[in-house]
Order: sequence, then structure tokens, then C-alpha cells
Amino acid sequence: MSATAEGGTDSSGPASRLGFKAGMVVQELGWDQDTDDQLRIAIEDAIDGDMVDSDYGNVVEAVVLWWRDDDGDLVDGLFDSITDLVGGGVIWLLTPKVGRPNAVDPADIAEAAPIAGLALTTTAAVSNDWVATKLIAPKTVG
Repeated sequence: MSATAEGGTDSSGPASRLGFKAGMVVQELGWDQDTDDQLRIAIEDAIDGDMVDSDYGNVVEAVVLWWRDDDGDLVDGLFDSITDLVGGGVIWLLTPKVGRPNAVDPADIAEAAPIAGLALTTTAAVSNDWVATKLIAPKTVG
């Protein structure tokens, strides 16, 4: 069995490697014309629904944050992405790969994450132009 090049589900594809599963509520922030539509479609296929935007108004299990070097202060962007995130949730920070226009220096991510109260865990190449960095929000004490 193999996935088709045009659509189809690939259990080893980037969306499933990033841990997206059917039924998850995923918020997408920072979308623009340069985002990777194939990756977006793969994520929506994996969660079996549409990603929600910043106007959702309820808690989400994960955030997909598209971020470019010229988008402003990364710490502010990370704080904004935590707003609706459930305690212990995941932020996938998607940045252009090193060498691409508007690439974000990995050192900037490593510096910004703890300031925003996030723990940086892993990084994975998810498309030809984008790399994903997994940031974990602290669990809430309840």
C-alpha cells in the first residue's frame, strides 16, 4: 500500500508525524499566501475537519503558527498563540527553512520559547520550504 502523490492519506506523512489525529481542535495562526497548502490540507485531513482561526473563542488542543522573520516579535507571537491553548497543549511553530526568504534563526526560537513560558522539544522538516518546531505549553494545575 502506498499513498498517492495527489491527495490520499499517508500515515507517515508530516501531519501524522506531527501527532495530529482525527477529532483534534487545531487553531491556525499566521496564515498568508506563502504557507504550504499541501501541509495545511494534510493537517485538516488528519484531524478530519477544518482548522479554526483566532476568532474561535474556545480551547484548542494544538496551534499551528506560521511565522516569518519579518512578522515581528516572536515572543509576542508565541504569547498570542497560547491564548486559546489548553494546558499541556502543543504549538507547532512553522518557519521557513534556513536559507529561504524570511527564515527564522533557530537561536531566536530557543530564546523566545522560555520567555513565553514554553518548552522547545523537537524540530522536523515538514515540506520543501517549511520546518516545524514543537513547543509545549505547561500543564495547568487543577
